[in-house]
Amino acid sequence: MAHPLIKQLNETAEWLGNKNIIAPVTGVILGTGLSQLVNHIEIKERIPYAEIPNFPVSTVESHHGNLIYGFIDEVPLIAMQGRFHYYEGYTLQQVTFPERVMKLLGVKNLLLSNAAGGINLEFKKEDLVLINDHINMQTENPLRGLADDFFGPRFPDMSSPYHSGLSAMLEEEATNAGIKMKQGIYAAVNGPSLETRAEYRYLKTAGADMVGMSTVPEVIIANQVSLPCAAVSVITDECDPDNLKSVNIADIIEVAGKADKKLSEIFAAVIRRL
Repeated sequence: MAHPLIKQLNETAEWLGNKNIIAPVTGVILGTGLSQLVNHIEIKERIPYAEIPNFPVSTVESHHGNLIYGFIDEVPLIAMQGRFHYYEGYTLQQVTFPERVMKLLGVKNLLLSNAAGGINLEFKKEDLVLINDHINMQTENPLRGLADDFFGPRFPDMSSPYHSGLSAMLEEEATNAGIKMKQGIYAAVNGPSLETRAEYRYLKTAGADMVGMSTVPEVIIANQVSLPCAAVSVITDECDPDNLKSVNIADIIEVAGKADKKLSEIFAAVIRRL
């Protein structure tokens, strides 16, 4: 018997196709406090997640909960104005449902953004950091239980999860814009509580440069379905365990908003090249 997720995916892709979402070249997932890319898009369709069959609904502040279809210059794209998280109570198969739908719709490349805490002491608030690898510390995996060939290989290779060509384009466009983009390793945790001093020390010892609560499940799916992807973190707080300051979600959203214009311009420039 076919997995019920297959029927849901096909239903959703067909429904979106009937909304004239046709052959998007690029998919984009916009993270916490990051939505200004929408200002670069000639929007043809803006669909609230609540209207899309089988889609979860975003419950997090600053995640607007819209699926955007349109063009940057002549490049068709589909953008998620807000993502889903494990800590919202969704399974990781629900969290990553949109990436599978994007693949069915014909998306060829995936760009992701997120807000992250900077563990590397050289990272400062508003820095843009290209993710060059990750450490998955979440207690679930979006591939668990999916053995049907429809989903892709059960044991996808993750030796190079972030596409070198897309990553190079992001660096080039950052340089063209006069922006220094750093690089680092992203650790994904469950959340939603922020980390303790001891946890920051642990993550640093493990090799992480920054930490967040998203992105890695989406990247796992992208690799399973052979969807080249690249991701950028905006550093929203500095996580020095010896000088740790209190932070809240409002602070994180405010800092992300300050960096959003720069990141959106870089993403728009890369999309024009794809």
